[in-house]
Amino acid sequence: MSDNFTTQVPSRIVGPFQFKALNGLSFKEVDQSIKVPLATYETTLFPSVSRGAKLSRLTDNLTSTLLSDGMTRSLMIESSSVAESIKVVEYVKNNIPKIQKEIVAKHSKHAQLLKVDEALVGTLLYLRFYFSTGNASGHNMSTFAVDQISEHLLALFPAVKYLSLSGNYCTDKKVSAVNRILGRGKHVISEITLPREMVETHLKSTPEAMVDLHIKKNLIGSIISGGLLTGNAHYANMLLATYLATGQDAANIVEGSQGITHLEVKNDHLYMSVNIPNIIVGTVGHGKEAFKSHFEMMGCAGPEGSEKLALIIGGVVLAGELSLLAALTNQHELVKSHQAFERR
Repeated sequence: MSDNFTTQVPSRIVGPFQFKALNGLSFKEVDQSIKVPLATYETTLFPSVSRGAKLSRLTDNLTSTLLSDGMTRSLMIESSSVAESIKVVEYVKNNIPKIQKEIVAKHSKHAQLLKVDEALVGTLLYLRFYFSTGNASGHNMSTFAVDQISEHLLALFPAVKYLSLSGNYCTDKKVSAVNRILGRGKHVISEITLPREMVETHLKSTPEAMVDLHIKKNLIGSIISGGLLTGNAHYANMLLATYLATGQDAANIVEGSQGITHLEVKNDHLYMSVNIPNIIVGTVGHGKEAFKSHFEMMGCAGPEGSEKLALIIGGVVLAGELSLLAALTNQHELVKSHQAFERR
């Protein structure tokens, strides 16, 4: 057997999803019908997400909105004193345009330094650099930029010592409070409103039953399990399936799965939203060329491709979350679904 091999993952095109609006930071599209590729061994996800997609077509009010977009890398250095660390922080924060022009821009056409956050632990200093990275997810772009910034800071402050290009304050591929609060990747909120009769007919449930389950499972259940700033049923399933099918770094579902679902009954309708603060995706960069046809199918091959991809993924997460919560309100439905689709 060769050391190089290809792993086959069950894959399927689902949808179309009907988006009433896709609200990016730099664009807006309305009335979009979009098919989405998924790749996963959790094959019950295909019909489950498809059920949610069907409801988006029947209601025609699924909306996704992008709140922020930025990739991070945290340099860890050690100074001679806390006072010296403060000098470094003040310099960096007061010279973001200078650092961008003289360092970042010389090594990247697309990276744009937007802000810097800091954490001090004694003489240890963690600097969290936040970049706009265009259509790339930005892992390498931000890492290369911070590597050059570190050279500049070490030359400017001789008493400072380099410790690591990543100090875990980024935070990359780990669940953290800092990502949820300050953001890493693309922060998307997707929402939909369903009439009562649609919930009863297509989801075999009621708005009240789904809200009650959400409170007791997603919210209280997450609290007693020690969930960190999160409350959802299974964001990771939909994120992994879309990440694998579009050539993303699948390990980023760790921070991506951290988000909060919200349900309530409004005017006899079921309102639902998913709040996903850390979607990390790109449409250009390492390995993306193999998925060009998928990006073109979704309309994500253009200049706002990565923003649009994240907005679409928000709709996919909502569809899967909606379908699972409905299934769980009915005893045995989830088990019967797995038996029907995975035990043939």
